[in-house]
Amino acid sequence: MHASLVVSGLNKVYEGSGRRVEAVRDLTFTVEAGELVCLVGPSGCGKTTLLKCMGGLLTPTAGEVRLNDRPVSGPPPGMAFVFQEYGRSLFPWMRVRENVELPLKQKPLSKARRRELVMDALESVGLTDAAGAYPWQLSGGMQQRVAIARALAYEPAVLLMDEPFAAVDAQTRADLEDLVRGLWRERGITILFVTHDIDEAVYLGERVLILSASPTVVQEQLKVDLPDERDQLHTRVAPRFAELRTHVYEQIQAAKRGGTDAGPPEKTLT
Repeated sequence: MHASLVVSGLNKVYEGSGRRVEAVRDLTFTVEAGELVCLVGPSGCGKTTLLKCMGGLLTPTAGEVRLNDRPVSGPPPGMAFVFQEYGRSLFPWMRVRENVELPLKQKPLSKARRRELVMDALESVGLTDAAGAYPWQLSGGMQQRVAIARALAYEPAVLLMDEPFAAVDAQTRADLEDLVRGLWRERGITILFVTHDIDEAVYLGERVLILSASPTVVQEQLKVDLPDERDQLHTRVAPRFAELRTHVYEQIQAAKRGGTDAGPPEKTLT
């Protein structure tokens, strides 16, 4: 099932110890069903806060998030997360297949169906042979594949990914980027991918949402008009890739200076 996400006037203020911090000021945007959208912005601009509000893990101070036209007031069914710190999201005393199966126990599924979903997800990320291993026996990249497999096994309509490849090496990161894009094309999942890496955002996304510095608003929505078929060797050296990357970099630098050259309406760079 495809699903759309709508964020309207989202505001989040943290208060405590005599301090008031407005992390997110006024965010409005839509992620269409089956779309892969990347979100970038200056460090500390509230990307993770936004993602937690969208997933029902934080209650916004104002505004709302709607999934398939229903307000999100807690973690909704049909949504899964992949976090940056994969080591903390996997249980070291459980084998890989048990880690992947764990969220499925919340669903009314037979043991045979759970096993089928687990093995299908592990096959999708190339870890069938690692089903009986423990997370600590795997490399960082393989552990993040386990985290992705666990999300896939849940059969989500929406996948929220919070800088999932920030802690892996460059070669592993490239492999995981291609994995995510391949899974998106194969399964048609709606994906919102948060990253601080501009190249990654342009390579992965159909659109890039550029956030301002905190307190955060959407500075620009950029359509990525690269071919659907992308690969690390050719796409990243294409002139169009360089143009898009440069534009996003310029917008983020402008955001750091406090300027906004564009508003939320979608823009196609010419």
